Amino acid sequence: MKNLVSKFGQTAKLPALSFALAFSITGLLIAFSDSKVLAKIGSPIEFIKSGLATIGNAYLALFQGSIFDINLARGNSFFQGFYPLSETIVTATPLILTGLSVALAFRSGLFNIGAQGQFIFGAIGASYVGFHFNLPTVIHILFAALAGIVLAAIWGGIVGILKAKTGAHEVILTIMMNYIAGYFILWILKTKPFLRPGRIDPIAPEVGLSARLPLLAGENLRIHAGIFIALASALFVWWLLAKTTIGFKFRAVGANSQAARTAGISVPFVVTSTMAICGGLAGLGGAVHVMGSAHALNTDVAGSFGFDAITVALLGRAQPLGTVFAALLFGALRAGGRTMQSNTGTPLDIVLVTQALIVLFIAAPTFVRFIFRLKKLSSSASLTSKGWNG
Repeated sequence: MKNLVSKFGQTAKLPALSFALAFSITGLLIAFSDSKVLAKIGSPIEFIKSGLATIGNAYLALFQGSIFDINLARGNSFFQGFYPLSETIVTATPLILTGLSVALAFRSGLFNIGAQGQFIFGAIGASYVGFHFNLPTVIHILFAALAGIVLAAIWGGIVGILKAKTGAHEVILTIMMNYIAGYFILWILKTKPFLRPGRIDPIAPEVGLSARLPLLAGENLRIHAGIFIALASALFVWWLLAKTTIGFKFRAVGANSQAARTAGISVPFVVTSTMAICGGLAGLGGAVHVMGSAHALNTDVAGSFGFDAITVALLGRAQPLGTVFAALLFGALRAGGRTMQSNTGTPLDIVLVTQALIVLFIAAPTFVRFIFRLKKLSSSASLTSKGWNG
């Protein structure tokens, strides 16, 4: 147990320090971009005090917008003060699933840049089953989710087959598949089966009430059962990688595909099955998003979930638990950024700067270790040219 805690601490240290360093630099940007702070630059003490106050107010607003807002608690009820936390979890739920799809690919030595397109196909499948059929609630939810998983798994599996059979690089393939998925949803939303009656703009009918994921905290909070699906998926990925034979094959190919092939492992099978499972995870993210919060398919249903998944997987060091925490962090930044902008006037773009800095420091571990005088981490926590070891 002690060794497990120690190993977790070593693995979490670099992301935590990268997070702290990114927020420190972002704080300086917030202070130096405030005209009131700059007006006091002639008085060093007042300048520092004003800068610290500005940074503190901005991060307080970020907390209020992502975790707990005392003003909502006073005006309504204490429980309502957790509305920001509800929004953080709602935003993080599809990010967990798409992040897992990228993380699993990393562990198998693959770079799944196609989570965006897989997410779209998952949303399409869940949306169609959700509004086209009228089924009992539990069955309807299961069939809608399954439709999203299957469609996206096929979409991801195509990449795996092409790579396994032709040697085409998965990065190029998944990028092109993203383009195809993006234009496909533009077309399909203009077809009669998907276009909402009485509308000419590209939006599908809302999924039926029986296909919507149940809310967990009443009508006033949007948090829904999708978070349990996301956490169960993270547990599944951990079990798959750590406790199964096929998971061992995934990790073996990710560590050294040539050695794995020599040991009798079918690399084409691993590549194809990995991409299919990754597609299914991202597709489940799209399905959960449609059934949980979006409720209707539109051209922007995927937002940037698929692309943010790459950042989430990197920040989570391609580990299921780390991916969950990274997704929650990004969900908090998204949800809190809006409040920070409205309360303090800090541009929402500063959140994107923070995200970029976190990833920059995660990708440059030597720099972070140099600043904080850390010893080199074990190879199991490092990114190799083929993917994430472990």
